Amino acid sequence: MVGVHLEKIVLLIAGLALLLLGGELLVRGASRLALAMRVPRVVIGLSLVAFGTSAPEMAVSVLSSYKGQADIAVGNIVGSNIVNVLLILGLSAVVVPLSVSKRLVRIELPLMIATALLFFVIGYDGRLSRSDGLILIGILLIYIFWMALTARMDPVTAQELSTRNNGAPRGAWESTSLVGLVCAGLAGLVVGSNWLIEGAVTLARIIGVSELIIGLTIVAAGTSLPELATSVIASARGERDIAVGNVVGSNIFNILSVIGISTVVSPNGLGVAPAVIRFDAPVMIAVSLACFPIFFSDFQIKRWEGVLFVGYYIFYVVYLILHASQHDALDEYTLVMRWFVLPFVAVTLATTLMLAWRRQVWMPSRGIQSGR
Repeated sequence: MVGVHLEKIVLLIAGLALLLLGGELLVRGASRLALAMRVPRVVIGLSLVAFGTSAPEMAVSVLSSYKGQADIAVGNIVGSNIVNVLLILGLSAVVVPLSVSKRLVRIELPLMIATALLFFVIGYDGRLSRSDGLILIGILLIYIFWMALTARMDPVTAQELSTRNNGAPRGAWESTSLVGLVCAGLAGLVVGSNWLIEGAVTLARIIGVSELIIGLTIVAAGTSLPELATSVIASARGERDIAVGNVVGSNIFNILSVIGISTVVSPNGLGVAPAVIRFDAPVMIAVSLACFPIFFSDFQIKRWEGVLFVGYYIFYVVYLILHASQHDALDEYTLVMRWFVLPFVAVTLATTLMLAWRRQVWMPSRGIQSGR
């Protein structure tokens, strides 16, 4: 038994190392590829990087769905979307305050919120049918086509492209090598995630944790490590549009593609546990909505806002652990969260949104009136 535990710990460490290497290769290749293809970095983050880093979620959820393990499949996606916003964006902003493109606030952020709401609506009856899955996939295809069509027409991104000539790769060989770099990064992310998940899930089952809790925590965190590695590395390297776009794009892809395909391949559709509808899906919607005032405030995610996100994720995980173990402190913890922590967060976000709105609307009009 000790040998099995040691083997899984080694697998965890090796998986984490491979994830970090894959994230570095993916960010380096994708940012240079954006120059070569004259595509805005935020679009690369929302599409290629987001879809690539969602590959572990896709693999785990589709396989779990096919095997009839719906709790792991659904818990993985809902948990991953919560991890992406609270932990990954939070940690990335703690490393370096993140800039947020106006296109993302105007288009992709509302779409991320809409997809979270859509999941709650179609899963409210406790089951996702194959027709629900086909609808999600159809929305994804329309979004990809529309994003590719409109990206170059956006005046902000057009100006960005016109000023980004230095450092662009030259020649077919260099462009091909960048594609290879991106593929190597994606491969490292997928393999590393599989190693980490295999070790984590085996150890969790030895302890005796339910499949839903495994999906919401260990598997969700494990499959989100590519996003974590990619966004933190992108943040540290100054590729802040990729860092934010990766998270928002991953959340959109997770609902539309991963849930959609998992539902289609499942023999009898995908069951949604009542606990997900009662608690976890509303949390996913709430953290998606919380992004709007933070993103809109100076179009930045500041360090203190990153700390707030990380702290909220810790509160969420502690609640899951207490609830799963039916700990005696659960009632007191729930009381504190409901009447103190959540109202404080709500007031903070509302104040942030109000101040941002005043800066965007009231201050410019005041300057015009005073002749400045």
